This record gives sequence, structure tokens and C-alpha cells, in this order.
Amino acid sequence: MSAALLLVALVAVVALAKSLTPTVEAGIARLGVPKAVVGIVIAAVVLLPELLAALRAARANRLQTSLNLALGSILAAIGLTIPAVALVSIVLGQPLELGLHEKDQVLLTLTLIVSVITLGTGRTTVLQGIVHLVIFAVFLFFAAVP
Repeated sequence: MSAALLLVALVAVVALAKSLTPTVEAGIARLGVPKAVVGIVIAAVVLLPELLAALRAARANRLQTSLNLALGSILAAIGLTIPAVALVSIVLGQPLELGLHEKDQVLLTLTLIVSVITLGTGRTTVLQGIVHLVIFAVFLFFAAVP
């Protein structure tokens, strides 16, 4: 039953993303922002329920629950998306590219290093959270203004 409901929810999310994409693409084209922003907006829509739950848990001072929701959501998205794209790439015989430019690779590496430092110590601080938010803001800036 759980597997069936998971598949139904997955199909609903994919259908929502597919139906929103033309509208988002039109809005992005009107704003003159690079097409990469479309992927960011669609990813934000897909991850919105988990984000809201994580924020609610953080407001209730339940840090562990908040981190579990946020990290679990991202890991699930990455853990399902990359293998699915790789499988489609193999089936269609198309080469697989991550599409990361040099600055994106630097930001990814920086994020991984900061995440290891933040989560590896067992204690987090507000300063570490702000560093993560600054890195995310830089990513969004470079996506909108290449």
C-alpha cells in the first residue's frame, strides 16, 4: 500500500512540475533571466512541502527534526533524480553531463566542505547556518546573473 501511494504521489509531483514548467519558462523569458532558473523554481516547488515542515519544526525549537526533514528531502531528491537521469541516458544512448560550470563546481565543493564542518562536529551554530545561507544566496545570484 505504501509503495502504491508513493508512486501516486510521485506521479502527482511530476505532473505538477510538468504543468508548471511552461508558465515558469514564459515568466523567466519575460524577466530575461537565464533558463537555468527554471530548474531552480521547479525544484523549489517540488521541495516546498518538506521546506515548510522543516521551517515549522525549526520554529518549534526541534532542530533535529528540522535537519532530518531538510536533509532527507534533499537526499531523496538527489538519490532519485540522478539515478533516473542516468538510466534514461543509458537507455537513450545519450551522454550524461552534470552541466556545472567552473563557478558552480567551486560552490558545490565549498558547500560540501562547509557541510562536513557543520555536521561533523555534532554541534551547529547560527554563524554556520548563516554561512550556508550566504553560499546559497551566491548560488542564486550566479544562476540569475551569469
